[in-house]
Amino acid sequence: MMRYVKEYLDGKKERWEFDLDFSYELMNRWDEMCDEDEEYADVFNEWIAEGGFDVGRNYSDDEYKELIKRQYLEVKSIAASGFL
Repeated sequence: MMRYVKEYLDGKKERWEFDLDFSYELMNRWDEMCDEDEEYADVFNEWIAEGGFDVGRNYSDDEYKELIKRQYLEVKSIAASGFL
């Protein structure tokens, strides 16, 4: 899912594509994500799904992308810090 978000941040997906597919992709990949690393999956869900995707629905395109970017970088920072 981090690659999926990165594609949006890199401009490979438009916001409408990201918005339409995000929940579907997360639901389809959730079990696999948890099997790989349940704590990382929970951090992803908290920061990107709940703190980004869900919060930013009424944001402008630029504000939304900036929010998702901040949340994405926070997830990467938490993972790099070794807290997972």
